[in-house]
Amino acid sequence: MLLLHGFGEFWWSWRHQLTALADAGYRAVAVDLRGYGDTDKPPRGYDGWTLAGDTNGLIRALGHTSATLIGHSDGGLVCWATATLHPRVVDRIVVVASPHPRALRHRALRDRAQRSQFLVPFLRNQLPRLGERQVTRDDAAFIADYFAHRASASWRGTEDYARTVALNRSAMLIPNVAHCSLEYRRWAYRSQFRPDGWRFMELMDQRLHLPVLALRGRDDPYILSDAMADGHRWAAHQTYRQIEGGGHFVHQEQPEAVTEAILEFLRSEPEATTDVAVRKTRRIRPERSSWYSPARFAARIRRSRRAPVGR
Repeated sequence: MLLLHGFGEFWWSWRHQLTALADAGYRAVAVDLRGYGDTDKPPRGYDGWTLAGDTNGLIRALGHTSATLIGHSDGGLVCWATATLHPRVVDRIVVVASPHPRALRHRALRDRAQRSQFLVPFLRNQLPRLGERQVTRDDAAFIADYFAHRASASWRGTEDYARTVALNRSAMLIPNVAHCSLEYRRWAYRSQFRPDGWRFMELMDQRLHLPVLALRGRDDPYILSDAMADGHRWAAHQTYRQIEGGGHFVHQEQPEAVTEAILEFLRSEPEATTDVAVRKTRRIRPERSSWYSPARFAARIRRSRRAPVGR
């Protein structure tokens, strides 16, 4: 199973679940998302299409044909996208504080409470360079504020919390990480006004028929309950649970409860078969750059064959 972290974090955020899942007999791998940690820092590729392709390729690179995906925040959105765009490689998904993309957009536009918590801070990072300076100023003090405003009070006073904030501040100061992490948010917002975003959201508007576990800390001020619960409209087999005493980082705040919920889900839900996934989801071709397509390439070959040979 593949574990994907959220905004402002890195693979270490899954430290508690990694050991517990391994002890339960599962092969668990936590990775840095594109642009974070020790990964490459390409200037582009932070769209839903590419991130889902990254996950698909990573599963196969690890020697598997399919996997269970577990994601928090931005990592959860990658889980939703991969399950929709590459259904053959996803057995089931677990999303933590990460609503279905269409549910999140709907609630951000229609629900005043969700809009004030999510959209306002989300928009602050849209301006180039200004967002990067804000995130990295004073040794990435932004990350300390980010955690403080979204974590539960019970976790904020612990040594584990202090260590978590310190490590994530250091990780954000790795060259180009601030820019790459903000590019996720910039694409998510700007694509809503472009054809690629319309196409992505159109494809996400199909019903998944694989098991889904949606988890949320009951005290999460950032992602509200209705947005998480709305996922059942796009996931026929979604189970939604709220964890007591947890905020936005519930998998770190209440690790035992989250791990137990995941293990219970894994034991109770059989893996989706390839036949079901393919039958219920139409084939989707990845977006390609406008200058290249197989049809255009074939047309050029035909024209070259018809061209007269010079004497």
